[in-house]
Amino acid sequence: MDKDQNKLAVFQEKQIRRLWYKEEWWFAVSDVVESLIDTKDVKQYIKKMRSRDKVLHDNWGTICTPLQMIAKDKKNKKK
Repeated sequence: MDKDQNKLAVFQEKQIRRLWYKEEWWFAVSDVVESLIDTKDVKQYIKKMRSRDKVLHDNWGTICTPLQMIAKDKKNKKK
């Protein structure tokens, strides 16, 4: 897959960053949550969600693998 495939996906008129990795699509969790939930602070929402669910909190690193993506501010960051 070439880099052109790593373009933004659109869901409910919101842009979601994605990356082709190990033969499958990976999406930025914060973008998905932002497109589904009406919240001003996505990071805080995810933090509260993790604190309420022990299994999610304990397995977050396994469930959500950090990958390097272009951030919304156009910088290359792990998300």
